[in-house]
Amino acid sequence: MLWTGAELLVTAGVLVLLLVVHQLWWTNREAKVGAERGVEALERAWQSGEADGRQGAAGDGGPGADTAAADRSAGDGDGEVDGGDAGVDGGSGSSAGGGGGSGVPRASQAYAVLRIPRLGLRVPVAEGTSTPKVLNKGYAGHYSGSQQPGQQGNFAVAGHRNTHGEPFRYLNRLGKGDKVEVETRDATYTYLVDKVLPQTSPRDAGVIGPVPRSLTKPGVGYRVPGRYLTLTTCTPEYTSRYRLVVWGVLVAAQPRG
Repeated sequence: MLWTGAELLVTAGVLVLLLVVHQLWWTNREAKVGAERGVEALERAWQSGEADGRQGAAGDGGPGADTAAADRSAGDGDGEVDGGDAGVDGGSGSSAGGGGGSGVPRASQAYAVLRIPRLGLRVPVAEGTSTPKVLNKGYAGHYSGSQQPGQQGNFAVAGHRNTHGEPFRYLNRLGKGDKVEVETRDATYTYLVDKVLPQTSPRDAGVIGPVPRSLTKPGVGYRVPGRYLTLTTCTPEYTSRYRLVVWGVLVAAQPRG
């Protein structure tokens, strides 16, 4: 009886170890490879002038468009901030490609590339923050309702800090003046990191508002309209208790071609 119990404990331990290996190694490897392929696919499409899956005025999604509705789960440990009370209104001006771009991204469709030179990072940006369709693929997810790259307002995105590619693993290393680039089929937008909020509540919706400003940390954020970038992820590592927020401001926009 004692021997049987010991065998069961050993078996349980092995299963737990395999689960940890799967979460910390395999999901990272799989998502990183997939994200890199996603970047390459977007770059090929832009170079050849193909559609990238955005929805035009007539609802033509183009080849490979993902028509699934975004599955937004707020504050669920995936780097997201609960934006339910943010007062963010994308409106008709929320066009993919930033200032003057045509069409809007379909839910879960990759349509931009986020690059952070200091971190050696380049990942696709997809519309929405669906856990299985966006974040778990190693992508950065655009908060639906926040503005698009280069536009007046706040272009806000979320990403995993641990597992599933963990694109925002080292977001805490960014500081004032670090460069963040967002490339679309129309242009490349360059933001410079301006402020970092090391820790806030997952429900601090103000950080992704049109004029980003913390609701739980009075005095942290901005007071005047501008062209902002917000990056959010979980903190501390391997937990989802709080959110780390990095803010940037637009300094350049370079049209493609």
